[in-house]
Amino acid sequence: MTDEPLPEPRALELTTERLVLRSPHEAMAPLLASYLEYNRTHFAVSSAYFETPVTLEWCRAALIADARAFEAQSAVRLYFFEKGASAGPIVGNLAFTNIVRGVFQACHLGYRIDQRYEGKGLMHEALVEALRYAFEVLELHRVMANYRPTNERSGRLLKRLGFLVEGYARDYLFLDGAWRDHILTSLVAPGVVTPPHA
Repeated sequence: MTDEPLPEPRALELTTERLVLRSPHEAMAPLLASYLEYNRTHFAVSSAYFETPVTLEWCRAALIADARAFEAQSAVRLYFFEKGASAGPIVGNLAFTNIVRGVFQACHLGYRIDQRYEGKGLMHEALVEALRYAFEVLELHRVMANYRPTNERSGRLLKRLGFLVEGYARDYLFLDGAWRDHILTSLVAPGVVTPPHA
């Protein structure tokens, strides 16, 4: 992460029936700090965020790095808000990371939602639109999403979205103080995606 000023980003905004999904900008730092701090315990089981103290400066640097990754198209992170509440709070976020082009045309998907908004179908709503963007605009062929076996809510969500289980990885990620197993899933683009120069 860097302290250099962020250039004016290429803004991305997606909308759903109840949400607005926005690409990152350093001005979101206070909202991000509140979002992460409020959900510290809730997110700790699935995120390495809290290995570092969550400060306003840390959030600003993270958002700058996210915006640069978006510009480079190496990752796309989106923060979502309720319609009519653009000043916050952040409802949740999702990210397409490790975007690989060439013959692979794939990425990993991660997501989280504020515990106050769980059970309302908002994550499903956000992911339907974000996956449309990944396949139609980013022209990816495969999106991979992995979850801990104990996270049944996430498993049901991915199944509802059409993700198929492809494997089981033991000791996959070091989270919440230990190596954790994960179930590996993926969703393939509904149409034919031909890599450039194929």
